[in-house]
Amino acid sequence: MVAAVTNGIKVSVVTEYQPFYSDPSRYHFAFSYRIKIENNSDATVQLMRRRWEIFDATYHKYEVKGDGVVGIQPVIEPGKSHEYVSGCNFNSVIGKMEGEFYMERLIDGKQIEVIIPKFVMIVPYILN
Repeated sequence: MVAAVTNGIKVSVVTEYQPFYSDPSRYHFAFSYRIKIENNSDATVQLMRRRWEIFDATYHKYEVKGDGVVGIQPVIEPGKSHEYVSGCNFNSVIGKMEGEFYMERLIDGKQIEVIIPKFVMIVPYILN
């Protein structure tokens, strides 16, 4: 697990290789990741947008931007958290992701950029 805290918002990430959805003979490697967003600030926030930078070992890099996460823009009150699971496919046995969540404090409309820590996804059998 990796984690980062920005402005009282903690983002934690856990990854898992998905062999059932992967096909190594065709250079297709599937991973899931679980994101937990904990609001340790004193204000209610809403996750409005996200931006990802995604890299694989073949030096392929792309950027993904969009509203909310997995189709929603969750509101997270102080002391509460929001979790979701998503996934990513790579053409190599290793890849990494990092990015930002763009949140809004509901009390005053202030925009907050929250760091999503860099996390690496590795097919487990290459570590042997």
